[in-house]
Amino acid sequence: MRILKRRLVTLTKLFALAVTFQNYAQQPNIVIIYADDMGYGDLQCQNKGSKIPTPNLNELASEGMRFTDAHSSSGICSPSRYALLTGTYHWRRQHDIVNSFGPPFFNETDVTLPDILKTNGYKTAAIGKWHLGWNWKFKNEPTGEVFQWNKMRKFYKPEDIDWSEPLTGGPLDQGFDYYFGDGTINFPPYAWIENDKFVELPREVMDVHNVGFDVNEGEWEFRPGPKVRGWNPYEVLPTLTQKTVAYINQQEADKPFFLYLALPSPHAPIIPNEEFIGKSKAGPYGDYMFQTDWVAGQVMKALKDKGLDKNTIVIFTADNGPEKYAFERAEKYEHFSMGNFRGLKRDVWEGGHHVPFIIKWPGRIKAGAVSQEVISQVDIMATLAEITNTPLPENAAPDSYNLLPLLKGKTYKSPLREATVHNTFKNVWGLRKGKWLYINKPSGQHSAMPDSFKKLRGYEDFETPALLFNMEEDAEQRNNMVEAHPDVVQEMSTILETYREQGYSVKR
Repeated sequence: MRILKRRLVTLTKLFALAVTFQNYAQQPNIVIIYADDMGYGDLQCQNKGSKIPTPNLNELASEGMRFTDAHSSSGICSPSRYALLTGTYHWRRQHDIVNSFGPPFFNETDVTLPDILKTNGYKTAAIGKWHLGWNWKFKNEPTGEVFQWNKMRKFYKPEDIDWSEPLTGGPLDQGFDYYFGDGTINFPPYAWIENDKFVELPREVMDVHNVGFDVNEGEWEFRPGPKVRGWNPYEVLPTLTQKTVAYINQQEADKPFFLYLALPSPHAPIIPNEEFIGKSKAGPYGDYMFQTDWVAGQVMKALKDKGLDKNTIVIFTADNGPEKYAFERAEKYEHFSMGNFRGLKRDVWEGGHHVPFIIKWPGRIKAGAVSQEVISQVDIMATLAEITNTPLPENAAPDSYNLLPLLKGKTYKSPLREATVHNTFKNVWGLRKGKWLYINKPSGQHSAMPDSFKKLRGYEDFETPALLFNMEEDAEQRNNMVEAHPDVVQEMSTILETYREQGYSVKR
């Protein structure tokens, strides 16, 4: 109830700030397709050595603008999703993911992208992976126990949870009119949620040691907890695709909509459906990535078939870099999901947060454009607010830059963003400013790199207290220049500390 009251107050203030609505037919529809654990090098049009065909995303890039230096806020799931939806760096709230049956990532004062778009007449929908928490009601402490990942783990069984009330704190309380999804594919509850209710209550328990199906690569990585009887993980991505196409087919040209499609792929479990097996030369992950590309193609096809494609902004990006299986994949198949970047998911190394980013807006963005400007997913909120002529409330989106001039083809002598923060966990921080990248520790690593891969790429460890790289000349982060430029290190350290203390990073 508290969140609902807060949301009503916030929306009332936003309505008061909103300008006179433009004609709805003139407002662009907005679709964000958010892949999960997809590496920069998985997009074929930006990796000449890719072993994965991505024809639909290649076409999307040829029709819009591709950013070659785009970044997620974090190297892991929940924080990057929060940052995208609020225009706020995740670390201003928390660093870690929302765990099984965790509370909402959001503060009650947060204003979200769907919040502001609703004030300007948009219908708003989220389909797919949420992973940003709900307000769960528990009858007691967890009574389940299972030995997993070398330790005994407690978990909530179905009888430990009060299922009687609608879910709060989720998508509907964060500005979305509609939600459909399974929450998070490898976290309980394993069940479909529509809006604030379960389609079917999960009355059984997921056996993490015997899921009932084979996984194609890596591990299931399922956490124990409640599931619906007969839950089939292989049906998740196809079902979300069908729901998305159905939602698009329900839309009309005279009412703008915002759709946030958060895919569970190509995140583990790596489970391509049968018709996609063997479609790549990068093993099961490559096939799953091929299926992810196919899903994007289905979204584009649905927009075109409905006659909405000419007035729809489509953004494709991913929440962070590829999972640890990418090391073995590179050695086995010679496909480098991280591209030429150092590191993977969780890292402050470039490969942890340097992500694909494409935006298409027919008639407004030059087809086939490529930008080397450093941008962040936190910039999406200010950019869409500007495009839709929607006011941002005071203190909303404190880290979000308006990218519209870049989309229109404007170039700058100096970077549009003063600086961009790279962070996953609380101890290791990076700051990108122009060509310089500063890291406050001797390593940006969190995902341990196998010696065999280190040898393959010729990486060496560093011994200095901090790191400095010239990213224009050394995007692979091999040549540490921290001792040669102490003035740059001091400047970068000061900017980082200022951003952390003052509560915003956009220049005012």
